[in-house]
Amino acid sequence: MTFWDHLEVLRRALIRIVAALCVLTTASFAAMPYIFDSFVLGPASSDFFVYGWFAFLGKSLPFFPDFSDDGFHADIININVASQFMTHITTSLWLAVVLLFPYIVYELWRFVEPALLKNERRAVGHAFLWGTLMFFAGCAVGYCLIFPFTFRFLAEYQVSSAVMNRISLTSYMNNFLGIIFVMGFVFEMPLLAWLLSKLGIIHREMLKQYRRHAVVVLLILAAVITPTGDPFTLLFVFLPLYLLYELAVRIVRPRPAQD
Repeated sequence: MTFWDHLEVLRRALIRIVAALCVLTTASFAAMPYIFDSFVLGPASSDFFVYGWFAFLGKSLPFFPDFSDDGFHADIININVASQFMTHITTSLWLAVVLLFPYIVYELWRFVEPALLKNERRAVGHAFLWGTLMFFAGCAVGYCLIFPFTFRFLAEYQVSSAVMNRISLTSYMNNFLGIIFVMGFVFEMPLLAWLLSKLGIIHREMLKQYRRHAVVVLLILAAVITPTGDPFTLLFVFLPLYLLYELAVRIVRPRPAQD
């Protein structure tokens, strides 16, 4: 195939992805009133299933924040005329992107597969599969752990009892989507390390040698994801990142033997 033939194949793949995205976005838009109340706004009330786990940990760990208040409810308000409509559209789009992620990976796999050797196809196929699973695992961790913990702490924190917390819809959605998608992509770190080791750029001994430096970088990344200043929230975000780094240490190749 010529260069232009490859571009034509890529163009067709992109058209199929965009068409599927439009269909799924339309379906998400129609179902969004139900999804928004039960799923998106779930962490805004005390009956969210994760808060029961946090309350149990609060009884077991002496320095863990208290999540046992069954009357918690965060008031989400709208202060912009078009915010609710734009939130409806953007949330439908991002939900469609998440649900369509396996199909996007599949189309990319179909595009690169003919250019690979037989042994390379198996390795790259495994990389695409694990990359998809790790992305969804990261989104799940962001939704079930990182965002509820961060949001509950910030929503209940008061610098003064005279100041009432009223969270704007835009602020809520920016944090909600930001944390979930950041965690989804952060969970690709072991896969990225594995690919770099396959290319001979990094090796296991290198990751072990720079482990202390990585801890500092991961702490900074955790602070960027959740800039709350709360040590418990920072630790709660840092632990999954550090475990991902240790997983990367285990799966990358060792240092190649010197001739």
